[in-house]
Amino acid sequence: MESNECKPVAVSRRIGAPASDVFKLLEDPGRHPEFDGSGMLREGASNAPISGVGDVFHMKMHFSEVGDYAMDNHVVAYELNQRIAWTPMLSHADTASDAFADGADAADGASNGSRWMFELTPEGPDATLVTETYDCSGSPEQVRDAVDNGNGWIEAMTTTLQRLDQLCAAE
Repeated sequence: MESNECKPVAVSRRIGAPASDVFKLLEDPGRHPEFDGSGMLREGASNAPISGVGDVFHMKMHFSEVGDYAMDNHVVAYELNQRIAWTPMLSHADTASDAFADGADAADGASNGSRWMFELTPEGPDATLVTETYDCSGSPEQVRDAVDNGNGWIEAMTTTLQRLDQLCAAE
């Protein structure tokens, strides 16, 4: 029997860099467009490096079906050189919010119930196992359907980790 149960999806990659080097890229939102595998992140958002739970970083985005929009990402987990996670919400300043309109769930500042996380596990002094996880189990059904219960992100997540690996090798 087929199940429509939504569980977090994760992709891992061994990166040839210390966890501290990888984490420096992850905690700097200005660097995220450089390794984003979805092609949706845009440069130009001004953010300080993430320093802990409760921080919010702004991200300019583009999705072909919607156009340009902005997200405010609320940091929900932060362990230096180990773990960083955030919950995205449509930015209050965003003008494309109506393009997402599917009822009250698309209101400015509303979360779609998803969460992105990176976990770093050192594998010796010069290598790190990096796992990116997307969890939409708390999302409304229309979000889960749109991303195939998270499975729709696996290819982009794989590309993200490849690009993160390339950036670490070049630094």
